[in-house]
Amino acid sequence: MERIASFSIDHDKLLPGIYVSRIDGDITTYDLRHRRPNTGDLIDNATLHSLEHMFATYIRNGALREQIVYYGPMGCQTGFYLLVRDADNETVLREVKHTCARILAHEGPVFGATSAECGNYRNLSLEAAKAEAARYLAALSARVQTFIYEE
Repeated sequence: MERIASFSIDHDKLLPGIYVSRIDGDITTYDLRHRRPNTGDLIDNATLHSLEHMFATYIRNGALREQIVYYGPMGCQTGFYLLVRDADNETVLREVKHTCARILAHEGPVFGATSAECGNYRNLSLEAAKAEAARYLAALSARVQTFIYEE
């Protein structure tokens, strides 16, 4: 069986940041890596779930609304995947940062926090989403983002 490309990245060398994971025609998959893999520093489920609700809602209502294909968590609990159609890397980075800032400024309930809207609505925390958004925003600002996995 053919090995998938994401398994060829040395996860022990990955730092928090934004990477181009793959390009399929006009769709780019971004690896929004929040935590350094294989260190035990994982995003807990409530934080993962809460950030997913907040980030997905804000980015799908932002400047790239027509280009967002998907946003969702990685099973390894170290980040998220963002699939975007026809957008350049710098625009995506700007919108990811803007989305994190919008989450930090959010007042009110977590989006989709009712039983009619979510299958696990009791497992949501705005404070957790804000803390993770702040942490990721700091990581993105800590170094120049090249969008390329380090070798």
